[in-house]
Amino acid sequence: MQRCDIILQDGTVIDGTGATAQRADVAMEGGRILHVGDCSEIKADEVIDASGQVIAPGFIDVHTHDDWALLATPDMAFKVTQGVTSVVAGNCGISAAPFSAKGDLPAPFDVIPGISAGRFDTVEAYASAVTEARPAVNVRLLAGHSSLRASVMGADLERAATESEINAMRDALELALRQGAAGLSSGLDYPAALSAPMEEMIELAGVLKGHDRAVYTSHMRDESDTVIASVRETLETGQRSGARVVISHHKCAGKANFGKSVETLKLIDAARCGHEVALDVYPYVASSTSLIERFLPSAEDIKVIWSTPHPEQDGRMLNEIAADWGVSREMAVTRLQPAGAIYFDMDEGDLQRIMQHPAAMIGSDGLPGVDKPHPRLWGTFPRVLGRYVRELKLLELTQAIHKMTGLSATQFGMIDRGVVRAGCIADLVIFDPDQVADMADFDHPTRPSRGISHVMVNGALALADGQQTTTRAGAFLS
Repeated sequence: MQRCDIILQDGTVIDGTGATAQRADVAMEGGRILHVGDCSEIKADEVIDASGQVIAPGFIDVHTHDDWALLATPDMAFKVTQGVTSVVAGNCGISAAPFSAKGDLPAPFDVIPGISAGRFDTVEAYASAVTEARPAVNVRLLAGHSSLRASVMGADLERAATESEINAMRDALELALRQGAAGLSSGLDYPAALSAPMEEMIELAGVLKGHDRAVYTSHMRDESDTVIASVRETLETGQRSGARVVISHHKCAGKANFGKSVETLKLIDAARCGHEVALDVYPYVASSTSLIERFLPSAEDIKVIWSTPHPEQDGRMLNEIAADWGVSREMAVTRLQPAGAIYFDMDEGDLQRIMQHPAAMIGSDGLPGVDKPHPRLWGTFPRVLGRYVRELKLLELTQAIHKMTGLSATQFGMIDRGVVRAGCIADLVIFDPDQVADMADFDHPTRPSRGISHVMVNGALALADGQQTTTRAGAFLS
């Protein structure tokens, strides 16, 4: 009789491809899936009863800022407890590597705790740090445009890069890709990159063409009043550079822009006829980033989640703070700096329309390392399964799982992951489709989700019977 390490017995397998669910066992050996189907002729060291539950590929969080959290808090409880087995870090132009800049830098660098202590000249050095830290989940790293800019240009970022500076960034990006980076990310809506013209991005994104499955992800130049123009710019950057494109956390912020997703998605569909374009989205109508005065007009309400000079204001609404101080919102923002905030600035209709798009993946955009984060850090994936699949029936369960797994793995070059198939890496999650739900909310943002019983990372149990284990089997993925 054939032997294996673990058998997940009698579950409903949703394999991540979008295919119909099937009742099956899943056998694992040596960190890989050995067999999917009837495993009665296989002897296992451990058998896990999955009856009444779904067996799916481990969720892939395609939009994170976990670069430093993987090193500082390697248990990664906020990922493991929601079924995430792999993360894509280095988004919005900020990456831990390649990043050799010294000193203080403008937003959005201030939004990531640990950034001052953990800057790595090369992706290779960062990968070594990940290996030493032994995080509980896998990581795929993007090289951040703002990190490249700051490394080459220092703090002099309010201008376009010169030809020699672009060449230096191209060289650093080329090395990063050779050392395993997944591609290039940008954060053109922030002070660190606002002055970078499209031509600068085209020059850098062009480096990706020589690397299989490398991708350009963009937090676009604007997600509010000029969102349509920003989509056009992003798509043109991809077309002219030849780079595959992912539009980050696609949204239409501000009441005046509600409904514009109809047009932005039409633009994306037209571009997809001749070019590879995808997008990611999180299941909330509030965003979160640095507290920046320029972002105030698009938000109905703003919640301050951290402030270095005024930590006593953490968790309070900006309007209340301004009223207590007897100043305008703009003056309150100045006093609170540096600070982070949650902006209530989106429309549920746009969110649902974007989430349903066939090229839309799920990403949390969570910001770890603060006491009162946006609840998306802890609740994104169970929220999709509970609210948007079970309650609202916006997505079929197989469709939602595909957006969290197989589609994500394909877009970010994660070989042998994202699907439940013999020979693939055993990154798996078991959950109850009738119970899975996010428990984190804006008042209690760090409550773990419910309904997820087991999580396996590279064949090792990271979560068992709903409790996190001490096993940390994650790896740097190149």
